Amino acid sequence: MTDYESIETALSPTDLATDLASNVWKRFKRHRGAIAGAIIFGMLVLLTILAFLSPFDPEKSNLQDKFEAPSSSHILGTDALGRDLLTRILYGGRISLAVGGIAVAIALLIGVPIGALAGYYGGRVDAILMRFTDAFLSLPPFLVLILLAAILREIDMPLFRRSSVLTMSFVIGILSWMTFARLVRAAFLTLREMDYVSAARALGSSDRRIILGHILPNGIGVIIVEATLQLGYAIIQEAGLSFLGFGIQQPTPSWGNLINTAQDHFIKYPWLAIFPGLMIFLTIISVNYIGDGLRDAFDPYKVLETVGEYT
Repeated sequence: MTDYESIETALSPTDLATDLASNVWKRFKRHRGAIAGAIIFGMLVLLTILAFLSPFDPEKSNLQDKFEAPSSSHILGTDALGRDLLTRILYGGRISLAVGGIAVAIALLIGVPIGALAGYYGGRVDAILMRFTDAFLSLPPFLVLILLAAILREIDMPLFRRSSVLTMSFVIGILSWMTFARLVRAAFLTLREMDYVSAARALGSSDRRIILGHILPNGIGVIIVEATLQLGYAIIQEAGLSFLGFGIQQPTPSWGNLINTAQDHFIKYPWLAIFPGLMIFLTIISVNYIGDGLRDAFDPYKVLETVGEYT
């Protein structure tokens, strides 16, 4: 190991990073709502993964069993075509959660690099990238979502098939990255002035190494918290698009289009809308509680207190 590598290792000791991660977990565990949200969200994800264990086909009609009330044979009842509602909700959860997760990933891939470059270099680079971000922020998000969804659902390409998960994820993700960009920029503007960054620069570290190896890891808390909250927002957007008929199309189930098909029968058969709506509610509230817990766990003042114990 060279002298430079030895000094750089001393600047960012692994043991301290491990201890800080441990303290973040300890603070997260103190947030009861976050723990409850994590348990509920984990159960929902597990149930959607195990949806294949259901004896019912989510898309196969059985008109003899239509509009059955919740019973031992159909726990959540059946829909207008006799399909088991629980099975369709679980398979629909796969779609909604997948769209939300991929949309957040797309937003991260766009927003984090833009925010990091703007915050680190500042000046003209910052001005150009932030004006580009402001231009996207000026767009009415839901109207543009509907417009993009309407356009892309008429295009049948290898990756973007009509009303596919990837198409919906792209539509939502392309209009969700701006918050990441602004938050990461703000974090970089502060962190680039820290002593350890100046020391790394004086030791000859490249900009790439400083951004990826020093600044970004210290700003990861902000990104994780925002990604958690954006997941819930993306799920709501997918449900809204599918409810309006611009998202996932029948017979493929998603939580949004399940509520859409239930609106004509809500008064007489309320379970058709109540149970998909309840799944959306539980998912969003659990994700929000997880985000609140992560926000407290990554509180910079608490992290600084922990660092002080080692100095």
